[in-house]
Amino acid sequence: MAKSIAIVVGSYHKESVEMMVEKARKIATDNDLIVEEVSWVPGSMEVPLQIKRLFLRDSIDGAVVLGIIENGETKHGHVMGQAVTKALIDLQLASMKPIGFGIIGPGAKSEQIEKRLLPYAEKAVLAVSEMLSN
Repeated sequence: MAKSIAIVVGSYHKESVEMMVEKARKIATDNDLIVEEVSWVPGSMEVPLQIKRLFLRDSIDGAVVLGIIENGETKHGHVMGQAVTKALIDLQLASMKPIGFGIIGPGAKSEQIEKRLLPYAEKAVLAVSEMLSN
């Protein structure tokens, strides 16, 4: 039976991240995963809360997170990236549902982003697919 996933996306870099969503949907379909919902949130900081909300549904077996935390003038992005990553790991362990991590950065430079968009989306979906098959 096919497993259902959600995709949660930070909209701060919406135009770039939309390409990631398209790729994630295709890879999900190719791997017999049903994308039950694509949920857009303001940025990476809101991703863990939305994942927790979605994981309250029995129909959601796992999730993929997509977004970009660009290099800034301060360490804000690094601190946020660490907090978001830890929150997502904690959610996986508490829920026993896998989360594929497709957030580029923290600290990504603008010239590094484009070449990472599609590979990050693909690898995030493949990670969830593998964990759901174990």
